[in-house]
Amino acid sequence: MSLFRDDGIVLRTQKLGEADRIITLLTRGHGRVRAVARGVRRTKSKFGARLEPFSHVDVQFFARGSELVGRGLPLCTQSETIAPYGGGIVSDYARYTAGTAMLETAERFTDHEGEPAVQQYLLLVGALRTLSRGEHAPHLVLDAFLLRSLAVNGYAPTFSDCAKCGMPGPNRFFSVASGGSVCADCRVPGSVVPSPQALELLGALLTGDWETADACESRYVREGNGLVSAYLHWHLERGLRSLRYVEK
Repeated sequence: MSLFRDDGIVLRTQKLGEADRIITLLTRGHGRVRAVARGVRRTKSKFGARLEPFSHVDVQFFARGSELVGRGLPLCTQSETIAPYGGGIVSDYARYTAGTAMLETAERFTDHEGEPAVQQYLLLVGALRTLSRGEHAPHLVLDAFLLRSLAVNGYAPTFSDCAKCGMPGPNRFFSVASGGSVCADCRVPGSVVPSPQALELLGALLTGDWETADACESRYVREGNGLVSAYLHWHLERGLRSLRYVEK
């Protein structure tokens, strides 16, 4: 039997029995972890309030064996709040729906429990911090997070040079299946012709150029969002359930 300590973001919770919950976290050192939190659904439990989605927490786990992720679920025996990002997110519908899509994305990109995913973890922490503070429009923060998540998982799109032959951009066409912008010679069936402003916006979100992103017109933001959603859907092989509420 072993004790483990790690910090992580609560991705979701599930009811278990009459008073317990299964907590899914994305942790810094152990990747995605599911653990049982005893008694957290009781009215007087202060422990449970710390283990809500969006919370950044320092958690202690108790596991049977020498590894945190094994045959049975570990127990979450102690938690301390590092940052309660949920307070600045759940009170605003746009932030809440964007944040929910971020949590689902992070879980989808960490399929294997117990495998460290430090870059994805740091991306999620930074995105939730920005979202909770209201520094930028929620849909822009979400699109930036989605693009960077794709990039750290090996699916980085290109919005200028040709994704197939490397021809310097800007290039007119965009192909989700090809990996982003493509030149006329590399154009494939199904390619679209987005506006240069939409591609410039997506490039800015990917690189963190918030001055350009914040100044973009809403019509190009909507166009860029459609490209991000299509690109994400292609690489995840099925869409995010939470994105339908963001798009409304």
